[in-house]
Amino acid sequence: MGIAEDRVVVVTGAGRGLGRAHALAFAAEGARIVVNDLGVGLDGLPEPQGPAAHVVAEIRALGGEAVAHGGDIATTEGASSLVECALDSFGRLDTLVNNAGFLRDRMLVNLGEDEWDAVMRVHLKGHFLPLRHAAAHWRAESKAGREAAARVINTSSGAGLLGSVGQGNYSAAKAGILGLTLVAAAEMGRYGVQVNAIAPAARTRMTEATFAETMAAPGEGDFDAMAPENVSPLVVWLGADASAGVSGRVFEVEGGRITVMEGWRPGPTVSRGARWAPAEAGEAVAGLLATSEPPRPVYGAR
Repeated sequence: MGIAEDRVVVVTGAGRGLGRAHALAFAAEGARIVVNDLGVGLDGLPEPQGPAAHVVAEIRALGGEAVAHGGDIATTEGASSLVECALDSFGRLDTLVNNAGFLRDRMLVNLGEDEWDAVMRVHLKGHFLPLRHAAAHWRAESKAGREAAARVINTSSGAGLLGSVGQGNYSAAKAGILGLTLVAAAEMGRYGVQVNAIAPAARTRMTEATFAETMAAPGEGDFDAMAPENVSPLVVWLGADASAGVSGRVFEVEGGRITVMEGWRPGPTVSRGARWAPAEAGEAVAGLLATSEPPRPVYGAR
């Protein structure tokens, strides 16, 4: 008996990389899987053959149960049909893993409006719409007296936590996913839904250039520190009954390291009980900064 036995799990962007690793890991722990993938390249353009069916075949060859879904989850129709696919195929929905994404990297002065919109659409809207439709299902179930132990795992990034040079659109979208996660956790807890986010570091199509050196030196012994499969055990645990009580949290995960991120917390503060003059405010801020923790550097900054 695996820790995800009989749970029905939807994974978006599950044709390759992290999503594929998550789908296979859930299946290995007894879950039934809806493998969503639109079948597009790294730039978001369609490819001749979608990979979702191949992942389904892998899962079935290992004795698991899975179905493919090729809809665009950044549309209302696609997100709605994703939830319906789980219900029609397996009769229920227990866990949603939002993972789909792609890149349109540019320095800000060269970043086109269409490139901004495309990344926001796939990453941020592509998280919101599946979450919104899954949440509506779980709320209806709760109101009917069938409260589920539902789980949502959203996928942010170190770029969303710290920023990343040349990725203003991606960093903004991934930071937005963190805010969405916190709100969803607060709103949906009453219906038995837990919502968490991960900020993974792993070798995928989107990060091959970033981790090129690590690919040549995978880590100690035979341990490949950048393998996407390293991220999946945490995702499976968060998506299972065993994670009861964990919600509204963000985890960095890389190789064999898991970190609970503590987010924005108040640092040094000063109050005078009256309005500041500009020069006085500046003097006060200088004093606060002198005693505060310096920010961690933006990825790629020099």
